[in-house]
Amino acid sequence: MAKGTIYLVGAGPGSADLLTLRAARLISRAALIVHDGLVDPEIFALARPDAKLVSVAKSRARHSLPQDQINALLVDEALKGHDVVRLKGGDPFIFGRGGEEMEFAHARGIAVEVVPGISSANGAAAAAQIPLTHRDHASIVSFVAGQCKGLAEQNWAGLAGVGRTLVIYMGVSTAPQIAEKLMADGLAPDMPVAVIENAARAQMRVLRGSLAALPDLVAAEKVVSPALIIIGEVTAATVALGATQAFELEGK
Repeated sequence: MAKGTIYLVGAGPGSADLLTLRAARLISRAALIVHDGLVDPEIFALARPDAKLVSVAKSRARHSLPQDQINALLVDEALKGHDVVRLKGGDPFIFGRGGEEMEFAHARGIAVEVVPGISSANGAAAAAQIPLTHRDHASIVSFVAGQCKGLAEQNWAGLAGVGRTLVIYMGVSTAPQIAEKLMADGLAPDMPVAVIENAARAQMRVLRGSLAALPDLVAAEKVVSPALIIIGEVTAATVALGATQAFELEGK
């Protein structure tokens, strides 16, 4: 029996309009789609009526399937001869654990195709009109995960500051620790920050403040995932330039 192929597909930051053409084609013809919880439901409208949709949504409080079981599910289906679309929010290789799934499949002789997506960082920054780099404000940008084991021991020194932009994925629940950590590393308490919730979706919010006020901002505004935190001068500079905070989906 011929083995199937596993397609690691990036769904982008939100709207189906932001899918790549390759991603949209694969979704529209797939018989089996294994998806994360951050995939916007409107994207599933592109799927075949008879497509099987399997959610492996994860949250800080609950994992519907541990990662090793997700790996096994993908490979088991491919060994049965089925092509599998593994659909992930953002890009599969930026905090999407796509690398782990690819390695597991390759080790078992399964072909993998990676279809990149607009990353959550790029999509959120674009929707909020915050340039991650800017000739006058930032020539370096870094991505970090705010929800990880041993956060306090992570070395973030030099990732944020003058001339730099720091983008934090999965940092809402650890905002107090993040602010404390960065200020302890010498970052100014008044460094501008932006929190982007539900980026590139109709319900998007862009909240701005200072690093010291970040924990109170997240708590007072009841920010929930999906949300990104951007730290750096670019978040304040775009306000001065008159950038809009609205993101309107076509037809809304």
